[in-house]
Amino acid sequence: MIRRAIVLGSFLLLAAAVAMAADFNGRWEGSMSTPNGDVQIVFNFKVDGTKLTGTVESPNGDIPLEDGKVDGKKISFKTHFGDSEINHEGTLTGDTIDLKVQGPWGDSQMTLKRAEGKKEN
Repeated sequence: MIRRAIVLGSFLLLAAAVAMAADFNGRWEGSMSTPNGDVQIVFNFKVDGTKLTGTVESPNGDIPLEDGKVDGKKISFKTHFGDSEINHEGTLTGDTIDLKVQGPWGDSQMTLKRAEGKKEN
């Protein structure tokens, strides 16, 4: 009886963890301050288990995400702009991602918001 209760309790905890898994899928919009003014940035994320793929929309076309990972409410990935590698680490809270960005210019931060009506499954 105790074994059955422990197994059931473990199953319920696992089910709750899966149900609470962060949903990064879809279109996320934000802006980044630059010396030339604010630049609008759009990320399109797709999650498959712990793997994160997608693109960043740019005036020169879409830039693919590389080495994307999901760990609960956290994501990390890289992009390349020219010869420069740009590292990203983000944390999800509701429909907002706080994103830390490290590039050749140093460290910066941005806030991404889930695009209204554009959530992908």
